[in-house]
Formats: sequence, C-alpha cells, structure tokens
Amino acid sequence: MKRIGALFSVLACFAAAPQGAQAEPDPIVIELFTSQGCSSCPSADALLAKLASRDDVLALSLHVDYWDYIGWPDEFAMPQFTKRQKGYARAMGERMIYTPQMILEGQTHVVGNRPMDVADALMRVSETRGGSDMTASLAGDQLTVSVYQMPAAKEPMLLQLVSYTPSETVKIGRGENAGKEVTYVNVVTSWQVLTEWDGQGTLSMTLPETPANQPLALILQHPRQGAIEAAALLR
Repeated sequence: MKRIGALFSVLACFAAAPQGAQAEPDPIVIELFTSQGCSSCPSADALLAKLASRDDVLALSLHVDYWDYIGWPDEFAMPQFTKRQKGYARAMGERMIYTPQMILEGQTHVVGNRPMDVADALMRVSETRGGSDMTASLAGDQLTVSVYQMPAAKEPMLLQLVSYTPSETVKIGRGENAGKEVTYVNVVTSWQVLTEWDGQGTLSMTLPETPANQPLALILQHPRQGAIEAAALLR
C-alpha cells in the first residue's frame, strides 16, 4: 500500500500547472529517447506528456531509428537523434544505449518509464542546477539572445535551435506495439547548432529557415553532449 500511495504522489507532482500560470524563463530540459517499435516506450511517452504540461519543463521527444528493423519504421525517427543519444552515452561513460531513456539537463539519465525514478531525478536536478537565465526574442528571422549569471566555461558552448510538433497520434501497424494507438508530444523535427557562444553579452543573429507553424526553443549546452546551461522558448 505504501508503494501504491507513493506512486500516486509522484503522478500528482506531474499534474498540469494552473491555467494562466506564468511560464518559467529557464525550463528544465528533458529529452526522451523513444521509438514506436519499442514495447516499453508507450508508458514513457505518456509520462513525458504529463511532464510537458509543466511550465518549468521543456519536454522533448527524440525518436531513434535503431528499432526500425523489427518491422515498423518509426516515421519520426532520425539518425541524428541516435547519434545524439550515443554522444550522451560517451559523455556519461555508458557502454550502451536503450529506450526509453530520459536525459535531464544533459547530465542525468534515467529509465523513462519509471515515474518514481524520473521524479527523483527531476528533484535532484532542480536542487542542483546553476543560476543561468536566458532570454530570447524573435522578430521576423532576427534572433536576439542574452544569458545572465553565466558561469565561466573552458570552451564556447553550443547555441542550438530545436523545432518540434506539439502532438502526433499514430496507429502502429506492426512490430512490438502492433495495434496500439499512441500519442506523442513535443516530437522534435529539427535540431540545429546555430553557433558557438561564451554566453557573455548579447548575441544577435539571423536564423536559418525554420519549419513554419512549429514551436521553437533554444538550448545552450556545453560541447560533446555536456551539461545544459540554459533554455528558452521562442514561440
């Protein structure tokens, strides 16, 4: 009974923030590496949807391609997301990659379908993250970014632009999830490195062409899949 009660408490902490709450300027970035061909992933996809409803979280779904061989090619999968996950494994000293995996702030990884473990990781990250604050504005294709309280870095960090689709529902016809209908949130469609930046002062630049009518986010991250220092939503 204690275990069940604790699980309900964890799920309660994932509830949506009250309508009209002010969005946090520097959300915690959570990347879920998932696949339509992975039988353990739908519960993690549902958990990510709960996390995405929080104002203090930027929850992103990155679909990998290494499950496609079992008979159902994931239409959202991109080789670059598999490469990104492998980069995290190298940075964290891990010898293998898996799904579903959540990575928080580029430095903490956890099995993505274990709500209590995810809640614990989120709490740890919230308590230990730095104080960097990013603001960004977009006028046409002109981007202006400022970061405050930036710690000294040995190397310039990567300013990355992420575009994503808020929601996609797929009926899976073959593979381990055959017959299931799964809704995915914040499905990443593009992940681009805009420039290297030390985070000092104000950066102004012209954006490359971006997908129309999709939300955009900025992520400032140390190179070689290092820690994420700051993030901001553009639209």
